[in-house]
Amino acid sequence: MLPFERIIAIDRESKIPIYRQIAIAFINAISQGILKANTHLPSTRDLAKLLEVHRKTIVAAYEELEAQDWVVSVPRKYVAVSDKIPHLKPKKWSEEMASPASYAAPFTLSFKQITPPRLKETTALPSVILDDGFPDVRLSPIDDLLKLYRSYTSKKHSIRNATFGTAQGSLKLRAVLAAYLSETRGVNIEKEHLLITHGAQMSIYLAAQLLLGPGDTIVVGKPNYGMASQVFEQTGATVLEVAVDDNGLVVEAVQEICQNKAIKAIYVIPHHHYPTTVTLSIERRIALLKLSQQYGFAIIEDDYDYDYHYASSPYLPLASSQHSGNVIYIGSFSKLLDPSIRIGFMVAPFNFIEQGVALRKLIDVGVDGYMQNALAELIRQGELKRHIKKAKKCYFSRRDYLDQLLRLHLAAAVDYMLPSGGMAIWLTLNKPYRVEQLLNHPQLAIKRVDKELNAFRFGFASMNEVELEQAVLLLKSILTVDN
Repeated sequence: MLPFERIIAIDRESKIPIYRQIAIAFINAISQGILKANTHLPSTRDLAKLLEVHRKTIVAAYEELEAQDWVVSVPRKYVAVSDKIPHLKPKKWSEEMASPASYAAPFTLSFKQITPPRLKETTALPSVILDDGFPDVRLSPIDDLLKLYRSYTSKKHSIRNATFGTAQGSLKLRAVLAAYLSETRGVNIEKEHLLITHGAQMSIYLAAQLLLGPGDTIVVGKPNYGMASQVFEQTGATVLEVAVDDNGLVVEAVQEICQNKAIKAIYVIPHHHYPTTVTLSIERRIALLKLSQQYGFAIIEDDYDYDYHYASSPYLPLASSQHSGNVIYIGSFSKLLDPSIRIGFMVAPFNFIEQGVALRKLIDVGVDGYMQNALAELIRQGELKRHIKKAKKCYFSRRDYLDQLLRLHLAAAVDYMLPSGGMAIWLTLNKPYRVEQLLNHPQLAIKRVDKELNAFRFGFASMNEVELEQAVLLLKSILTVDN
């Protein structure tokens, strides 16, 4: 039941009769939407007891409300808000009666403005959703993870380990992850060099806040992961874009910038660049590391998609090389397990991690220690490696099947380079086809579209063969492509 004693404030010193004060309070609550149509009000006895007034006072208030059609009364049964609420009319006490809903008006004081994403409202989910490269949760070892999670909530020592001293991330996960990254990616670190975050996005934000400010310059690829660019812009730094071609970020363009301007950092996605899915070549990786040493800028390496490489073993991260601590290495488990598993990590020298922990505590004082420890055990048992091996084989097959479907049904409409790994294909539409044709169709939703490049990402990993065929045939029908 609503706290009517809070909604109805009685001023016993007021010249307005108490029964009318109660009626006014009800009218305000109804007009502000706090009390909805057909809502039953407390009985006269209950409300009188609650407000510490005589029952006849409540009877008079309800009679006043009923006379003005705010409520309907069924004798000996109930009093309810009318479903035919009248418009407010000026009365002698109208100023006290008509107070607008507090949150109906915009916030008029000055505050920082961040451009929000434009969300398309829909009453029903479309039949085909093209994500930008999500894992298939149906393949994920979520059940095993949740069993471990539940086991940690029932043991006293596990509860203590999950709730004490976890600002940097649980000690168990950091220790296991340090060994895992060393074994699988050649990143030679200790647990002190790790900060566990709520996904890669938080790691990007923390790194940007620590590195950048007004007057600084950061270089990113074009096109780029938009959320990262927005984070960098919010620091007041200048964001310079350089081209991305079939071999990844054009490092020669970075060198030209460095010769004319001091830069503070560069943001790079070396494996399956977002959104184009290209991989940064070995030659450019070496050149980028040399430029970092020569010109003294940091490299924010977002390696969100390292594990799914099909044609060969993936290149080792820039973080695995000799770089004097200039590389801030970022990764996530969301692309391995489930987008809702918000566990990411940042690797950096300890003094940088220490400041990252301090900043993170200002915006997020708690972590899910149970989930972090459960993930650590999943890694320790080798279950994560087994899952990656199984999923990589499945996603490889789905990539090739999508390639066949595109060649069969959309060859005239799309152009693309089959990625060597990852979970999405970057499709560019040929003339006269336009991505705008795909945006307003009620049966289709696409997460990442670039109107300027006339391109979009097709996330294939989360779809089985039947779902892939359904999606391609829908695209074909919308674009009206002839075979």
